Amino acid sequence: MRPSPIADKDKCKKTDKRTSRTENSRNTTSDYFCMLTLELHLYPLYIFDLDGTLNRGDAPIPYAADTVNQLRDLGAKIRFVTNNSTKTREFVAEKLNRLIIIASPEEVVTSATGTATYCKQNNITKIGVVGEQGLVDTLRKEELTAYMPNDNWPALDSVVVGLFRNFTYDHINKAMQNVLKGAKFIATNCDPTFPVENRMITPGAGVLVSAIKTCTGKDPYVIGKPSPFLTVLAMQSAGVKPEETLVVGDRMDTDIESGIAAGANTHLVLTGVTTTAPSDQHWSTDLRALLE
Repeated sequence: MRPSPIADKDKCKKTDKRTSRTENSRNTTSDYFCMLTLELHLYPLYIFDLDGTLNRGDAPIPYAADTVNQLRDLGAKIRFVTNNSTKTREFVAEKLNRLIIIASPEEVVTSATGTATYCKQNNITKIGVVGEQGLVDTLRKEELTAYMPNDNWPALDSVVVGLFRNFTYDHINKAMQNVLKGAKFIATNCDPTFPVENRMITPGAGVLVSAIKTCTGKDPYVIGKPSPFLTVLAMQSAGVKPEETLVVGDRMDTDIESGIAAGANTHLVLTGVTTTAPSDQHWSTDLRALLE
């Protein structure tokens, strides 16, 4: 289902010859925007995955910045949704701006912010974290009591597991003992791998989650994609309905499945983990297709 165009001829005619968005962004020719405005049917909301879709580590993916910024200039709302729990939303927005992608913290939804929302909704206040500083900081910012992996943990409401690159056997044991005592087992995400620069991948949070699942015999409550939880939070923050939303990502098993589960439209880009698109999935080799 295609939504109605956001822009119109009158808006196009009023555009100056050249337009500047912010001090860090590039100028773009408004004549090109006019052509896009008259021909392109925009979704009111675009939800972009990050790693593998807009960037790989600290390296921008070609055409990502131009595409996202042009969609914003044409009137679409933008949200950024990531399974990565290691950084705060403020850090993520700052990083995107360094990559010339306009972003504010309020537009960022991470599996850490989603975990904080879930815990508050379910009266979970004392949390042992097997994860990195960004996850702990996000939970604490929401006035939750979060303990670092190497802290002495008291009796807990929950054990939250995210990507943690200093993971050890002792952390597995610590998490296991608390889950077996009744603490709720929560996973920020179950991604098996994590894309980085030069089209390389590294182990993801799912490796840690699987270890704790194996020794406890308990399934975690999963916050991140492919659960629709983060996608729904992004749509709610923008005030946009699922049928007016396009979810864009590089993984069929997380980004696209989350969008489908949330009732949104989806578009797969082959810039990250997935390299071949199913026959029934809208896809492109890069993000320029969103402006065609």
